[in-house]
Amino acid sequence: MTITAAADGSALGNPGPAGWAWYVDDEHWDAGGWKHATNNMGELKAVLELFRATAHLDDDLLVLCDSQYVINTVTKWMRGWKAKGWRKGDGKPVMNLDIIKELDEAMAGRRYRFEWVRGHAGHPLNEAADVRARSVSEAFQAGRPVPGGPGWPGAEADAAPTSIPTPDAGATATETETAEEAERDDTVNPALDFAAGAPTLFSLDDPDQHEVTLWLTDDEHIRLHERARQEGVSAEELLRSLI
Repeated sequence: MTITAAADGSALGNPGPAGWAWYVDDEHWDAGGWKHATNNMGELKAVLELFRATAHLDDDLLVLCDSQYVINTVTKWMRGWKAKGWRKGDGKPVMNLDIIKELDEAMAGRRYRFEWVRGHAGHPLNEAADVRARSVSEAFQAGRPVPGGPGWPGAEADAAPTSIPTPDAGATATETETAEEAERDDTVNPALDFAAGAPTLFSLDDPDQHEVTLWLTDDEHIRLHERARQEGVSAEELLRSLI
């Protein structure tokens, strides 16, 4: 039997009030977050907590993610980082290392597969996880009680907590590490090529500057600026928080 679950993260301002969530159905989901973290931290934490919640089961796990950073971390980069003493190809330390180490431990011995899904495109599981992760970040922002879920019946209630993260310096652009690592490692396992044929918005010709081109209809442009106004951020900041 295969459990299909979506995992997603959210950060307002990025870094800022942040949330994570995984979702299988209305009886099996969970969410949490921090007062200040990055979107990538939320994306990784969502996957970590999904593996922890299902650790007592003997089912295969299909993880749906809209974060290429998370999928590349798990399927392409983690093994090399670990072999280098948790250093990247250029010798620099790996970002979000505490969560990544815990994720590496949680996945050991598990049968799993990751699949990329486009975010905010109407996928029901992805949308359910996104709503819950964003609700947590909004609760932290507003000082409201943080909403959580039922978890998974039978899961250990006292799973080892992840330390409260400190956003890495300059961690406002969520795709920076993704682009840097993609430049160094063009090896793709066909079985894990989650984005094969998927269009990309990102130009990675320059390792330090990553241009994003996004075409919007007039209605989409209006809605983008209206939502940014409601949240008290610029349109660019809003787009960063959604990536």
